[in-house]
Amino acid sequence: MKIALVGATGLVGSTMLRLLEERDFPITELLPIASERSLGKSIQFKGKEYPVMLAADAIAQKPQLALFSAGGEPSLALAPQFAAVGCYVIDNSSAWRMDATKKLVVPEVNGDALHKEDLIIANPNCSTIQMVMILQPLHKRYNIKRVVVSTYQSVTGTGQKAVDEMLQQRSGNVLTEVYPYPIDFNLIPQIDVFQENGYTKEEMKMVLETCKIMGDDTIKVTATCVRVPVMGGHSESVNIEFNNDFDLAELRQILSAAPGVVLKDNPSNKEYPMPLFATNKDEVFVGRIRRDESQANTLNCWIVADNLRKGAATNAIQIAEYLVQKGWIG
Repeated sequence: MKIALVGATGLVGSTMLRLLEERDFPITELLPIASERSLGKSIQFKGKEYPVMLAADAIAQKPQLALFSAGGEPSLALAPQFAAVGCYVIDNSSAWRMDATKKLVVPEVNGDALHKEDLIIANPNCSTIQMVMILQPLHKRYNIKRVVVSTYQSVTGTGQKAVDEMLQQRSGNVLTEVYPYPIDFNLIPQIDVFQENGYTKEEMKMVLETCKIMGDDTIKVTATCVRVPVMGGHSESVNIEFNNDFDLAELRQILSAAPGVVLKDNPSNKEYPMPLFATNKDEVFVGRIRRDESQANTLNCWIVADNLRKGAATNAIQIAEYLVQKGWIG
């Protein structure tokens, strides 16, 4: 199987490479794609070196699958070109997520929405992925009315330059090139640009993507997204109001049985999800589960996942594995 990786030199691209190897994905030839300034570089994969190439050269080789992690503009320009040669595209940018003709997929939640003709498939926003992994099994049982989420998002979500900037600040060099303020020893209540309604683009992604993935526009979602000086993953405080009452023991059992979810909820032993323990793991961790005593049929919980893995690379490769399982590629 010939696979193109667009954005091969970035943080998510390098994580995808690592996961393709870890998960023993059936790949025979890698076509690593980056911008012109990366030409001359090479990518190591399974003990071999693959030279970085331009997208046009990869398209000419008609790969079966293209994994995209290069931003919205390249995705809008290039994804249709790959699809035109019969290549499945799994795109990690926001370019196609809210396109009514494209599927937005978390395999454990709505993988069955995919059809063979869906050549361009959108990978959801990292913070949305980990939240819907918890919401979906609970929605099936108790029917969700409203979700209030506050996120605590890792600098790795911005990219390598943000990581370098935070480490520079930690060593005393107060650069502010990536974020408008220092991120080390600070929290920045802005992720992406502000919209006319006062919410940021990241916050609106969580609102709109949640309803699309779960296939239910009646779920009300409101979000506040905050960047924190952490590298291990994204954390979320989530308040969920159901239309029906719930039993906490049953609810915990439902989450324990949910695919890809790990229940880590033993506060008496100080056991709860943290980025420290989620780093380099593919599961979504949930804990601090308790009733909201201020309102009926309402739950509070704390959700953590590695945003580079399940929040991006792992989810994309799980989609690719689904395509292989269906016999559509490979």
